[in-house]
Amino acid sequence: MAAEALATDGHDILIKDAMVFLFAAGIVVPTFRFLKVPAVVAFMISGVLLGPFVIGAVDDTWPVLEFLSISDPHSVQPFAELGVLFLLFLLGLEFSFAKLWGLRRIVFGAGGLQAGLSAIALALLAAFAFRLETGPALVCGLALALSSTAIVMQMLVDNKQAAQPVGRTSFGVLLFQDILVAPILIFVALISAAPGTSLFVTLSEALVQGLLAIGVIFLIGRFVLARVFKLAAMTGGREFLMAVTLLTVIGAAAATAGAGLSMALGAFLAGILLGETEFKHQTEIDLEPFKGILLGLFFVTVGMSLDLSIIVSQPLVILAGLLTLLGVKLLIAYLAIRFIVKSHTTAMESAFFLAPAGEFAFVVFGAAGAVQLLPDVLSTQLSAIAGLSMTLTPLMARLGSILASRTTKTEENDIFENIDQSGHVIIAGYGRVGQAVARVLSHEDVKLIIVDKDPKLSSLAKNAGYEAYLGDASRPEMLKAIGIAEASLFIVTVDLPNVVINLVSNVRKLRPDIGVLARAHNFEHANRLTEAGANYVVPEVIETGLQLAGAALRDFGYDGKTARAKLELERPAEYHRPEETVTPAETS
Repeated sequence: MAAEALATDGHDILIKDAMVFLFAAGIVVPTFRFLKVPAVVAFMISGVLLGPFVIGAVDDTWPVLEFLSISDPHSVQPFAELGVLFLLFLLGLEFSFAKLWGLRRIVFGAGGLQAGLSAIALALLAAFAFRLETGPALVCGLALALSSTAIVMQMLVDNKQAAQPVGRTSFGVLLFQDILVAPILIFVALISAAPGTSLFVTLSEALVQGLLAIGVIFLIGRFVLARVFKLAAMTGGREFLMAVTLLTVIGAAAATAGAGLSMALGAFLAGILLGETEFKHQTEIDLEPFKGILLGLFFVTVGMSLDLSIIVSQPLVILAGLLTLLGVKLLIAYLAIRFIVKSHTTAMESAFFLAPAGEFAFVVFGAAGAVQLLPDVLSTQLSAIAGLSMTLTPLMARLGSILASRTTKTEENDIFENIDQSGHVIIAGYGRVGQAVARVLSHEDVKLIIVDKDPKLSSLAKNAGYEAYLGDASRPEMLKAIGIAEASLFIVTVDLPNVVINLVSNVRKLRPDIGVLARAHNFEHANRLTEAGANYVVPEVIETGLQLAGAALRDFGYDGKTARAKLELERPAEYHRPEETVTPAETS
């Protein structure tokens, strides 16, 4: 009876559903992960089990099970969409307009061929198999031609393939598919509209609205975004930065959605614009936990959409549709990418990622069913096929990787922009010492990456032309973000003794082989830094004393060359001399 009372209050239902999701994320998913099940599949299976078609279908018989099922799947959908937005926003941070322009042949070439040919082929098959007219058949083809941006990109990130050819190729194709969202929805609305509706007028209005939205995002990003983030960093720290970041992501997504485009496209564009600023890595670190939990919620909602009763009652229809969908899209994606990229390995791996359907299929089938374009039974069958194919994405990706590994690996095609961070030098701290080090090294054509937690100093470094970021370099996640794995040298000029020791220690844990140069205050601090793993330490008291001694020698009549030579003779001895405490009595 308690379950019935709980169900009468919408607020309590929301709290109960949140608890069920946290139960899935904190207990069910880790259990599947212990059994070596990929995280994406684990979340989807959790959604199937806790959704309305498994436990939810029998909670009338056993009321206690209502506490283990999500009562209102639609109530969590907005939060699930936030996970996708954060994923695309973080991906945008890794891009720039120059890199995006470098992918134009992938986006419009391979993406256009894959989406267009897949839509036509699947539409013809739907028309033949289900006796559909041209319009409804095209709706089916367009809906199933697209892939899941959230699942594919999350897997590429998890597998550390996002920056590899397969990752950039898959992303380019998915980006074109996101651009198609608005035209497909317009097409669904048009073929269900009353006669006399002008296709040209509708498309023209959509194009103008889309361009205006993108233009507004671009202008705000170029001329306002960095200033707002700088103000938040200077006045409120990380809390205000988080608030501005959330406003940026959701605001850009709302702008493109209002223009009829994909929300994910707006989040991606906002990420690109913020990625041009020094706040890039700090934003990545702050958003990462939210992205993971919200994306998990998205995958749970995908699992909840799978109606197992349809799959069980019509296994042959579902299996035939699933195999046809995967086979057709796999072949077309491989041919399209191979034609543009020229690499068999990249085409093979990318095609297996892109063969399953995407979450947008549920949106299209829902819209088509609402205006009676498709029979309800057919919409349910196609949704089941699409959802089942999405759960197979990790398996498909694994199979593609195995097949590709058996072929001869080809060199990365020059269609990609080759980005090499290898050999860069990281400078932690951009005060007076850090600025001096950066100036000297920049004259030797050394690639520098500078990080400082003071927004004024990080902006100063950015304005000086360096690749600079706002953030705390003592945090391991920040070290990873600025490329500690590929760096050739790490220089610490921070003026905070305890922070420097922690920083050097974390650097040494992540990169035991890297050279670490550090600034120390005195002998004791220098010894602690050496114990923490610094290779070369410069105590300020020694260098100050040597510089004063050099000035004194020049006053005594020594020329500059002789004075420097004497200092060089004394420097090793000073660095190895134990620190002594001198009392006032001894100086009298």
